[in-house]
Amino acid sequence: MPADTTPPTPDDLRTQVRELCAHWRRDGRYTPRSDSWLRSPDRAFSKELAARGLLGMTWPAPYGRGLGQLHRLAVTEELLRAGAPVALHWIADRQIGPAILRHGSDELKQELLPAIAAADAVFCLGLSEPEAGSDLAAVRTRAEPDGAGGYVLTGRKIWTSGAHLATHVYVLARTHPRAEGERPHAGLSEFVVDMTSEGIEISPIVDMTGEHHFNEVSFDAVRVPGRRLLGTPGQGWRQVTEQLAFERGGPERVLTTYPLFAQVLAHAAGIPGVRAEIGRLTARLAVLRALCRDVAEALGSGRSPVREAATCKLLGNEFERDVLELARKVAPYGPAGFRRDLAEALAASPAFSLRGGAAEVLLSMVAKAEVAA
Repeated sequence: MPADTTPPTPDDLRTQVRELCAHWRRDGRYTPRSDSWLRSPDRAFSKELAARGLLGMTWPAPYGRGLGQLHRLAVTEELLRAGAPVALHWIADRQIGPAILRHGSDELKQELLPAIAAADAVFCLGLSEPEAGSDLAAVRTRAEPDGAGGYVLTGRKIWTSGAHLATHVYVLARTHPRAEGERPHAGLSEFVVDMTSEGIEISPIVDMTGEHHFNEVSFDAVRVPGRRLLGTPGQGWRQVTEQLAFERGGPERVLTTYPLFAQVLAHAAGIPGVRAEIGRLTARLAVLRALCRDVAEALGSGRSPVREAATCKLLGNEFERDVLELARKVAPYGPAGFRRDLAEALAASPAFSLRGGAAEVLLSMVAKAEVAA
C-alpha cells in the first residue's frame, strides 16, 4: 500500500507540536518560561523539531517541505504558547533561511539551508552597534574588498543574542562610502560569517537576572570569502528591510509572555476586577493573532509587509507588557512558582520593545508607509 503523501494541514501540525511539548514537559525535559525564543536554547529540542520536518518547512524542495506560511505560523504559535526551548534555531529558521532563499547564490543555498533545516547551523544577528542601536543606517562596521574577490570585516556589534552558541553570524556592514547628499542607507551589504573565523572576539553581557544571552562581538580584520556575500553589494538596506518583516511580524512579538497569561487564567478565579481585564486582553490577543496571520499570508505571497510587521511588533509589545501588569495583580493569589516566573519575565521585559527596533523607529516606519500610500 503506497504511503500517504497528503500534506498536513496547519491544524495537523498544531496538534503534533502540542503533543510533543506536552510529552517533553511530562518527562521533565523542559520547564515553560516567558521569552523562551530568546532565553531557552536546547539543542536536543531543536534537533527533534528538525527530525520532524518542522524547521525550514516553508522552503521549496530540496531544502524544505514547500508548506505555507500559515503552517509555520501554527507551529510557532504552539511552541511559544508552550514556552518551549526554541532559542537555538529560532533566528536561522525565522529570517536567515528566507533571506538566503531570496538573495543567496545557489552555492550559499546548498551550503547553509540544509544545515539550518537540520538545526546544525545556528545563527546570531550582527545588526545593532554600540553607537547605532536601532538606527541601522548608522552602522560603522566596514567590509573592505581584499583584492582577491573577498572582504575584510572590521567593526563591533552589540546585544548579539546567542553569539556564544552560534556557528554563523549575519552581518550588516558598509561596503561603499556614502557620497555627499546620498541617503545614509546607501552602501550597506549583508554577509554570512563563520563564528570560527580568525579575528572574531565574543564578550558576554550578563543581564540583571544573571543570565548570559547578550554579547558584544568584535571583528578585527576578519576575512570573508566573496561567496558569503548575501545578495547584491550595496543593496543591503533593501534586503534587510525585507528580512526584518520576518522578524517583526511573527507571533514571538505577541506571545513572549503567554506562559504567564496562562497562569493568570489558571489562578484568577474570584479575584475582584480581574475578569474584565482578562476579557480585554483576550480580545486584543485575537486581533493580534489575526494581524500575524495577515503578515504570514503576505510573506507567503512573496510580498514584504514592512508596515504590517512594524505594526504587529509595536502593538504586540504593548500587549506583552500589559500581560505582565495583570500578572502582578494575580501573582499574590498564585503559587510560589507563579511569582518566580513573573519576577523573571519582569526582569526581561525592558528588552521587549527594543529588540527588532525601538517603538520610535517602528512608528516612523508606519507613518512613512502611510504617507507613501
